[in-house]
Amino acid sequence: MEVKVIQNFHVFRSNYRNLAVPFLFISKNPFSIRLSRELKTPFVSFQSEPLPNVITASKISTNQASFTVDYLVHSCGLSLEAAISVSQKMHLQSPKKPDSVLALLRNRGFSKTQISNLVKKRPFLLLAHPENTLLPKLDFFHSIGVSSSDLARTLSSDPTLLTRSLENQIVPSYNFLKSILLSDEKIVSALKRTTWIFLEDHSKNLVPNIELLRGICVPHSCISLLLTHFPEAVMQRHDEFGKIVKEVKEMGFDPNKSTFVLAVHAISGKGNKSIWKRCFEVYKRWGWSKDDILAAFRKHPHCMMLSEKKIMKGMDFLVNKMGWPSKVIAQLPVVLFFSLEKRIIPRCRVIGVLMSKRLIKQDLSLATVLLPVEECFLERFVTKFEEEVPQLLSVYEGKVDLEEA
Repeated sequence: MEVKVIQNFHVFRSNYRNLAVPFLFISKNPFSIRLSRELKTPFVSFQSEPLPNVITASKISTNQASFTVDYLVHSCGLSLEAAISVSQKMHLQSPKKPDSVLALLRNRGFSKTQISNLVKKRPFLLLAHPENTLLPKLDFFHSIGVSSSDLARTLSSDPTLLTRSLENQIVPSYNFLKSILLSDEKIVSALKRTTWIFLEDHSKNLVPNIELLRGICVPHSCISLLLTHFPEAVMQRHDEFGKIVKEVKEMGFDPNKSTFVLAVHAISGKGNKSIWKRCFEVYKRWGWSKDDILAAFRKHPHCMMLSEKKIMKGMDFLVNKMGWPSKVIAQLPVVLFFSLEKRIIPRCRVIGVLMSKRLIKQDLSLATVLLPVEECFLERFVTKFEEEVPQLLSVYEGKVDLEEA
């Protein structure tokens, strides 16, 4: 049977004070008592009165959980579901300490959403001492050049750094990275890409991987490039890293050139390899052979990391609208990285006008049109013809249609 514990509990207790009953089992619901007749336990009397203490503790626990959920929802911005989940692992006694933690984060530029993300991922940070534990770490990263906005974005994405020791983990990691990258600016760039550059044991994978690159004569500048911009690639398991380096060498890349480490990045990890294969299939649709694709990859390894949409839009315009042969682009894959709206189309508008007026030859190369920096392009194809075509600059800027020029 089940007896509800309500306000008249003491009446119930007095009525049954002298009644021996089977051992009491308290259910997960703190407001109910189940009397189990199946347990083979000696009879216990209410006279020992252990039950009120249990109920009091349960009520306190319930109140703490209720306060915790309310605080996480209204002060930290968590959803009710997330707050309930967190409250099962952590109880807040009062708002004093978490309020001071939130105040510190807000003062350091964390948005409401960023605070919510940080708390959801590492709720126990609400119990940290803001001045002694959190502030020194925030100050350290500011001291090496991490801006408030970048630090808030980085730590809200992965707050693990705030749980690690400044003296035993963060500073030693910084000193090691400084010995490789030589500048705080590069360290900050690596940190913004992954906080794990400060968290992992460098002796496990990073040091052996760097030594492997040095052993095949990869220049320090290239190692620095890889660690600064693509730290995940050089931090992967040493055995996997060794296989990738070997594969890149077999593809014909020169270890002395930066394209070698860019190729290492392009085929590192399942995600990048999947993108590589997808790009391979897209280029095949445009008539590129396997040799064409590998040649393009050797010239600009990250052409195998573009989205299908960007490749298709660029190839469609250059091949179908401008008439350049598809395989010409395979010889100059860097053009696929240029902005279609800001660079390729404006320049091609100018070239179209000049060709229609027969002011330039019809067979200009792709490199001649798209590779020069803007100043050089304007000087060669716009300023030079301003007398013959006064509106050419307006055509370049998209203010005048081709037919009006």
